[in-house]
Amino acid sequence: MPEDIAGSEQMLANWNQNIQERAARYQEMATRVQGMTISERSSDGSVQLTIGSNGILQNLVINESAAGRRMAEISGEIMKLLQRAQSKIPALLQEAMAETIGTQDETANVLFNEAKKNFPAPPADDPPARSPYDNNEMNFRVEDDTPPPPPPPVRRRPPSDDDDDFGGNSVLR
Repeated sequence: MPEDIAGSEQMLANWNQNIQERAARYQEMATRVQGMTISERSSDGSVQLTIGSNGILQNLVINESAAGRRMAEISGEIMKLLQRAQSKIPALLQEAMAETIGTQDETANVLFNEAKKNFPAPPADDPPARSPYDNNEMNFRVEDDTPPPPPPPVRRRPPSDDDDDFGGNSVLR
């Protein structure tokens, strides 16, 4: 029986050591991921941003070269850069996992799949859709499929039998 106890103690010691090693690898992965940043810059260099590994914006720089552009254009560029940067998070996470805990780990795969779901690839670079506001025009019309109502009928005043003795002329003549 003492052999069984000694064997069980050794098994528990090995199990404990494996858990501690695994926890250390997870901690190393978390430290690596936490320190990662991703930067993106617009093609003309007028906008640059940096995000953390959690996808949150850490820094945004809008250079003076953007001064002549419309605000809608600049904000669209910022959102495009942010999506592009965030879409790189799953690859960074996978790289950190491969270097620390391995890609076969079930928990690591859950984390990776969650990152892919939260930070998908950005949409293809389509030309921006034009809006009625692109020419700085204000449009207060309500877009509607129903035809406008017909104009009201023209009403003619009946001839007046009013005897005003002015003969239709002004008195101030």
